[in-house]
Amino acid sequence: MTRHTHRLASPVTADTQAPARTRILADLTPLRSSPDYRRLWFGNTISWVGQGMTSLAISLQVYDITESSFSVGLVGLFSLVPLMVFGLYGGAIADTVDRRTLGLASASGSAVLSAGLAAAAIAGFAHVWFLYGIVALQSVCAALNGPARSSMIPRLLPPEQLPAANALNSITMTSGTLLGPMLGGLIVGFAGYQSAYLIDAVTFAASLYAMWRLPSMLPDRDRTAAKRASVLDGFRFLATRPNLRMTFFSDFCAMILAHPRALFPAVAALWYGGDARTTGLLVAAPALGALLGGVFSGWLSRIHRHGLAILLAVGAWGAAIAVFGLTRDLWLGLLFLALAGCADTVSMVFRNTMLQVAAPDEMRGRLQGVFIVVVAGGPRLGDFLAGTTADLASPTVAVTGGGLACVLAVTLLGVTRRRFARYDSRDPEA
Repeated sequence: MTRHTHRLASPVTADTQAPARTRILADLTPLRSSPDYRRLWFGNTISWVGQGMTSLAISLQVYDITESSFSVGLVGLFSLVPLMVFGLYGGAIADTVDRRTLGLASASGSAVLSAGLAAAAIAGFAHVWFLYGIVALQSVCAALNGPARSSMIPRLLPPEQLPAANALNSITMTSGTLLGPMLGGLIVGFAGYQSAYLIDAVTFAASLYAMWRLPSMLPDRDRTAAKRASVLDGFRFLATRPNLRMTFFSDFCAMILAHPRALFPAVAALWYGGDARTTGLLVAAPALGALLGGVFSGWLSRIHRHGLAILLAVGAWGAAIAVFGLTRDLWLGLLFLALAGCADTVSMVFRNTMLQVAAPDEMRGRLQGVFIVVVAGGPRLGDFLAGTTADLASPTVAVTGGGLACVLAVTLLGVTRRRFARYDSRDPEA
């Protein structure tokens, strides 16, 4: 396939890179070599923390209004459906228009929505349907912003820096997941919902400034191509690229077969004799492991067999979940959940890198849209499968059996799709 080598980043000199064999902590070369990427990364990190604050604040406010856990659960549904539907169309739009403009517009929309939440809270306008509507619109903005932002990165950095950049991006996401809700709870407790929403709206300024400083990001498209990118064309392209398809299939093995999140409340009570605080530790452990996986990711840039690395990382996720299902010591269980989260970071880094390098620029938005749908929908299917299996058998069978099923499934994929295991980033083939 034809590789697109157009880059906006300045050339990387030997001075910008530490000796690869000695690097343990996250590789900061992308931050040093590209001012555009550096601004984008810092802006996104700050805004992700703000969005984590708003996510928790909305859940707390819905419960405050309704006193219903079911109503709080609907927040996830109102977030998931627009994200999955508009994720695909957001990718197609990102392959049609200036990605910088799309990123600015969607991030501005998110900032306005957070400001609207703050204004409603200040005015005492507390209606659950209003919060559901805001959540749905926020998901639409996120579905438009994600593919645009992700497809910008290969235009800012050379291919050899993409694993490091994706590891840094994993730090952004897990920081938002861990720090955002913690700060949100503290701020809501001390200063009310309006303060959390206002802070979130202000944090978008960093992301907007970073995108404003970017040059135009029009997709590299053939002059004979249609003016409007088609979602179906993206799926047709994916159907002819077995290595890219495998990045999604391997992720399904982990997220559908071995995703015990829905069982954490039952596990906390039945296995560890714990309560809501124990459940919180179980939820936080994979995120903490994922964060540590990003912090200690310096070695990832030395790996070129990305397909094999994905298979091993997904297998490690399944094995860690299977062992977690056999533990009855809380701290040992948390350790294996953290190891699973670390393995997930490794898998995510290389899956994202393959999508960015092995696909032409004019398809990157649509493939990132599919990636968003998989990431959003896979864990929900995993929750359903785990909950059903636990009710029909037991939580132990659901967790350990799911982990072993993941290991078996990804092993079969590796055996039957050996071309994927041989994928080399130095000669990428989709």
